[in-house]
Formats: sequence, structure tokens, C-alpha cells
Amino acid sequence: MKKEMIKMNDHWFGGITLKDPCSPEQNNMALHSCQHPSDILTNRKMLAKSLDCSIGDFVFANQTHSANFYKVTFTDRGRGSTDQATAIPDTDALYTFEKGIVLGGFMADCVPVLLYNEPAGIVGVIHSGWQGTVKEIVPKLLKHLIEQEKCRPEDFEVYIGPALSKDKFEVDQDVYDKFHALGYADSWVSFNDTTGKYHIDNQQTVKTQCELAGIPSTAIQVDDMCTFQSKDGFSYRQDKNAGRHLAFIALK
Repeated sequence: MKKEMIKMNDHWFGGITLKDPCSPEQNNMALHSCQHPSDILTNRKMLAKSLDCSIGDFVFANQTHSANFYKVTFTDRGRGSTDQATAIPDTDALYTFEKGIVLGGFMADCVPVLLYNEPAGIVGVIHSGWQGTVKEIVPKLLKHLIEQEKCRPEDFEVYIGPALSKDKFEVDQDVYDKFHALGYADSWVSFNDTTGKYHIDNQQTVKTQCELAGIPSTAIQVDDMCTFQSKDGFSYRQDKNAGRHLAFIALK
């Protein structure tokens, strides 16, 4: 069971699973993209055991590259953990104030974002593929947390996890236009004259979104692992049948 722990202390833990040739389906965590669902449940149970919790403590969503977010409560505990049909529908970001619930998001090139705000007692996970980024799922959730849940932006800690690197995120004019329309992403875009393609750094665009929401740069950690180039990464761009990493976070 390969995973990278971002943080573990008396208050919270978070991390992301990695590709592992020694685990079933190379440690794939996603029921929506697998060969054998039983293997996925085995991997999830192994992860839960390593975190000293149970598979029934997890909550997952059916991700649709939306800008929708959902407040998880104790009554949601276990949704999507063993059956995709029970997952929270049409949602790409989860947050909770409840202790003992492990929020999860699935990634294979898309940007995983983990949020923690200690004074507010809140954690969150966001799936921000390029579509989620241009729909501004991260700013929309942060705006909600700051305005409606009374979180102070300076109290957040943010982890931006492994994703498709700028070198491998090659797009045409239509996608570039969407990033350009944001008004703050052009610094993270370059044009290749030879191929006629644009290259975009989705991670740094997401980081900029966090900074514009008031989160200090020093409180934002960006993982430089490219899911396409690393042996530890699942990449949908490289393999349309790729498994998925699981980004997870929980309050203790």
C-alpha cells in the first residue's frame, strides 16, 4: 500500500495514494474505473487499516467535473465507500466539520486539493481538473467557506497534489481561451510554435486561485510529481483505462 501522507497529527490527517505494482490493480482506488470491483474494495480496506479507521468511515462523490460542493455530515458516513450508487451525486468538492469522517476524491491527472482550517475545525477535498479550474470550483468553495462558514482565509493550510505537469498538459485554442478568460492564468500558459499547442500549468493556476481568495502563499504546498511522467502516477492522458489515486483528509 503506497501512499504519501501530507500531514498527520493530533488534529487531522491527509494524503494521497500512489500507484503500486504490488497491490491489486496497482492500487487503483476507483470503482468507476476498474477491472474488478472486489480489488478496489480490497485496496480501500487496506488503506483504511493503515489509517486506523474502517472503510465505512469514508465518503466519496460521483465526480462530474462540476463546480458543485457538498457539506458532509455524520449521516453521510459510508456513502460511496463500498457501492458507487450511494456516492454523493454530481459533486467535485466535499467539506466537513465532523470528526472521524474521511473525505475522498479520485484523480488521474486532475489537481487534488486538500484544505484544513484548524481554528474553524474544517477539512475539505477538491477535484479540480481543467474543467473544474475554469469553472472555478476552488474559489467557489473557498468563498462559501469564508462567507457562509465564517472561516478566515489566513487560517487555511492547502495541499495541491500530484497532477499532469505543464509539459504534458498540451491543449488547443479552445481550452486556452477558457483559461485566458479567467484573467489571472496567462502567467501559467506557454505556446509551442512547433506544435501549435498551448501548455498550461493547472496546479499553479489553482494555487493562484487560492491566493486570490486570501490564503497566504506560505500556507500552500504544491507537489511537483507529474502523474504522466512518474512511475507512481495514474494518468488518464497516458492511458484512458488508468486507475485513480485517492486524495483523502479527515479530522481526528
